[in-house]
Amino acid sequence: MEFLGGSIACIVGAIILIGFVFLANAIRIVPEYQRLVVFRLGRSVGAKGPGIVILVPVIDRGVKVDLREQVREVPQQTSITKDNAPISIDFLWYFKVMEPTQSVLQVTNFETAAAGIAATTLRAVIGGIPLDDVLSQREHINNMLRTRLDEVTERWGVKVTNVEIREIVPPRDVQDAMNRQMSAERIRRAVVTESTGTREAAVNVAEGEKQAAILRAEGQKQAAILEAEGQQQAQELKAQGFAKALDAIFSSAKAVDQKTMTLQYFETLKSLGMSPSTKYIFPMEFTSMLDNFLGKDAKK
Repeated sequence: MEFLGGSIACIVGAIILIGFVFLANAIRIVPEYQRLVVFRLGRSVGAKGPGIVILVPVIDRGVKVDLREQVREVPQQTSITKDNAPISIDFLWYFKVMEPTQSVLQVTNFETAAAGIAATTLRAVIGGIPLDDVLSQREHINNMLRTRLDEVTERWGVKVTNVEIREIVPPRDVQDAMNRQMSAERIRRAVVTESTGTREAAVNVAEGEKQAAILRAEGQKQAAILEAEGQQQAQELKAQGFAKALDAIFSSAKAVDQKTMTLQYFETLKSLGMSPSTKYIFPMEFTSMLDNFLGKDAKK
């Protein structure tokens, strides 16, 4: 009896353990950013989640699908441009699962498949573009790659959101030519900058000399005007002084009588007589008589 009771306890314990295992496999917790694609006896019953999803053990099987935007790297690929130049390019592509069921049903591993298609698409796109355009039109190439990849992955329920070329490695001779071109461009810019500076300096010097000449001429003009005004004022003052002196002389002369003039006349004669030279003196009366005589002859 004791052996039978122990066996029953073991069986019950085993059943409880198996029940816990089945229960653990039946209950799934799906995060917000995931979906669980459920297959029941091999047939898809759609995507479940988020939250708690109950599966029937043995009958149901779930496949998790991440809905977040993800990024993958495509390693360097050697491509031939339209003008037969080998070039190495690596890029990143960003994708997001839009339809979880299709991403599981339509392709075994869409990431691996998309990476292979990305490499093939890159070679096709680069093969139709010259080397110069590949080096200068990255944004155009990015858009072309994204469009072509999106056309392929759309049937898998995957949306290619962006493609970014990370590095382009041209051939060695092309790199050397580009380096020489950049050196020549830098030299040209330096020469242009130097000539521009020289020209601006010459313009500034000429402008300064012009302003200085204008200021000198203006100063000379003002000086000449001031000098002329000074001379005019000086002459006016001299003329005023002469006028005042003449007025004074005229006023004094009007006050002189005949006796004073006669006395002044005698003083003058006295001065002349003191000189040792030979002198002829004609009295004022003689000169008056001579004037009268000459006047009468002239009348005759």
